[in-house]
Amino acid sequence: MENYTYNSLTLQMEGLKVPEDSVLPVFLILLFSYIYIMVMNIGITVIIFMEKSLNQPMYFLFCNLPISDVIFATNIMPRILSDLLLPPSKRLISYSGCVVQAFITNFFSSTSHTVLMIMAFDRYMAICNPLRYSSIMTNRMVIKLTVYAWGVPFVWVVVLVSLSIRLNRCRTMIFNPFCDNASLFKLSCDDVSVNNIYGLTFTVILFVFSIGSIVLTYAKITVVCLTRKSKSLNSKALKTCSTHLLVYLIMMVGGLISVVLHRFPQQSFYRKIFGLLYIIVPAGLNPIIYGVEFKEIRLFIQKLF
Repeated sequence: MENYTYNSLTLQMEGLKVPEDSVLPVFLILLFSYIYIMVMNIGITVIIFMEKSLNQPMYFLFCNLPISDVIFATNIMPRILSDLLLPPSKRLISYSGCVVQAFITNFFSSTSHTVLMIMAFDRYMAICNPLRYSSIMTNRMVIKLTVYAWGVPFVWVVVLVSLSIRLNRCRTMIFNPFCDNASLFKLSCDDVSVNNIYGLTFTVILFVFSIGSIVLTYAKITVVCLTRKSKSLNSKALKTCSTHLLVYLIMMVGGLISVVLHRFPQQSFYRKIFGLLYIIVPAGLNPIIYGVEFKEIRLFIQKLF
């Protein structure tokens, strides 16, 4: 009969299972990845706020993305790095610390979708309604869109995590390199059907609204480009939309794989790898992709060097 420890305040992280002779190389790769994410995302945010020519709605909305990536990575990467240097028995975390990390993980992975949704709306207004763009995309509208991008996921994730912390816990092992909501409710021996239903509903609604808004926005942009037959408009739309869609696809594929692999405990190795890639790849590529796409940012960087 299995022994259970009920409602323990200390949990153990399984972390990454790395052969002893590979710990240092893996540690250095993850450390440099984290430093790169921090430097690139903080750097591009500072550039946007420093350079007056970049003080425009499009760039202010974009700033939500690197800010989200920085907090998301900082919530997870330092913990993974420190655990790599510890033996498995010493990889401990308090339950309250795990709850906080789970909330931040789910919150910022959700804001990635909503931020890209408001950025798509901005691109639609700029390309399809250029004459009305300045009157619609005011500072007040930028604030409203930003509040939406952060406020809606916040409410959803508060409920999501609250449903997990109400459960009695009979396990102490987190079979993941970091805490997320799924890891929390897997600690319980209670009925978690409500958690599964709400979590699945939350994921479906987020993905449907996210995919739906992106598809609808770019479908309208395509129609406008085809009807106006303007080479300059088509070129601008192609450059803007291809960049946005590339970032969206990278994030969407990584998110879907992580969600699906949580349903297959036997695939824990691949779940951990894709979980790390979901943090590192979008956060590392976003500054490069948008830095290349935004002409004003390119020119500012060229002036610096």
